[in-house]
Amino acid sequence: MRKALIAGNWKMHTTVVEACQLAADVAKTCSDYTDREVLLAPPYTVLSEVSHVINNTSIIIGSQNICWEGKGAFTGEISPVMVKDAGGSAAIVGHSERRHIFMETNELINRRVKGALAFGLMTILCIGETLDERDAEKTFVILEEQVRKGLADVDGADMDKIVIAYEPVWAIGTGKTASKEQAQEAHAFIRELIEQLYEKNIAEQTRILYGGSVKPGNVDELMAQTDIDGALVGGAALDADSFGRIINFE
Repeated sequence: MRKALIAGNWKMHTTVVEACQLAADVAKTCSDYTDREVLLAPPYTVLSEVSHVINNTSIIIGSQNICWEGKGAFTGEISPVMVKDAGGSAAIVGHSERRHIFMETNELINRRVKGALAFGLMTILCIGETLDERDAEKTFVILEEQVRKGLADVDGADMDKIVIAYEPVWAIGTGKTASKEQAQEAHAFIRELIEQLYEKNIAEQTRILYGGSVKPGNVDELMAQTDIDGALVGGAALDADSFGRIINFE
């Protein structure tokens, strides 16, 4: 049985005071779960403070991106060593905003994935198609390319630290959401692809999250789908009540 993962990506929001309050409020909504995990990805500037706030909880802390080196001349990057030093144990890689705003390639994202794994971090690899690509019926072509290139040279033994997040770009921050059928179809395709790349057991154990305007009103039907193992939440994660409802999906 795959344990669900509900991850909140705070993006470029929250000051230190705001982040600490939000983390404390989210923690109040959580229970001692056996079937799900909760992850928060605050801005780099508040990683340490948020880590201290949730220190006595089961909430996981992750960064919104990661460099492939532990240290060095990489201005503006954050290293796995820094993330771990701040209390983090996970990293998001390849988010659509990194791909489409900052023009990160599959090859660069693959370097980030391998760097995170080398330092033992849970790695959330984000993939997803644009509206033009979906309209052109290229969804599965894009997903396959992003998975294959993103996981290039990743050994099967490291797949227990990999989480895939399917986030259709056209549904991020737009209020649009893939239907539960569309989401399930994409997740099933991704799981079959992982089986092709590795083996059935690895595919069955890999968690695949849905990310694309997940809200309290749609989380239950999304989580009821066979191959949806959790959610990567953006806007709704900035409100403790909304995120708490998502965490406590039925």
